[in-house]
Amino acid sequence: MDPLKFSKMIAELIKSKKGYDIKILDLRKLSGGIADCFVVCSAAADKQVKAIADEVDVELDKQGIRCFHKEGYETLNWIILDYFDVVVHVFRAEARNYYNLEKLWGDAKIIKIADDE
Repeated sequence: MDPLKFSKMIAELIKSKKGYDIKILDLRKLSGGIADCFVVCSAAADKQVKAIADEVDVELDKQGIRCFHKEGYETLNWIILDYFDVVVHVFRAEARNYYNLEKLWGDAKIIKIADDE
C-alpha cells in the first residue's frame, strides 16, 4: 500500500479515539531508510495514548497488517508503532512538545489532518 494512503488511514483511526493535532511527515525524500512517513498525534491523558495506540494496532491487525515493533506502553507518554514504511507516534501533549519531532524532521513535507470538531 502507498505509504501516504496508509498514513491517512491511520490518521482516521486516531481521530476515532479523539487524537488531535495529527500530522503526517512525508520522509520519503529525506530519511535514508528509517521510514517513508511518520504519523504524529497528541492525546490529553495516558489512558488516551493507550486507547489510540490500541485502536490503530487492533484495527490494522484485523486487516492483516501486523505491527513490527511497539514501544512505550510502560510509561504511556509516547507510544511508537512501527509498520516498516510508516511509524506511528502517539504522544501525551507534554512529551510531544519536549521531543518536537516536527522540528527535528523540519525538512519533511508536513500534511496536517483536520481535527474533528
